[in-house]
Amino acid sequence: MKPETTSSLVSSGIYRVTRNPMYVGLLFVLIAWAVFLSSAWALLWPAAFVLYISRFQIAPEERALDKLFGSEYADYRARVRRWL
Repeated sequence: MKPETTSSLVSSGIYRVTRNPMYVGLLFVLIAWAVFLSSAWALLWPAAFVLYISRFQIAPEERALDKLFGSEYADYRARVRRWL
């Protein structure tokens, strides 16, 4: 909720694979729900989720982390993808 109060940059564990494991997990849940419903229309929700979260949650978080950690975060961003 307040990325500007972050005290350390975690780049181990799951964060070596994706910068946003929680959002990836939520995306998988939405995709699984669409598959369970057997509806192509339900696949619009995961697409909308990615667009919304990327714009209104991830982008502000990344700006805050860039200000806090500078080149260390830039190096991390260069090595690890946002989603997968």
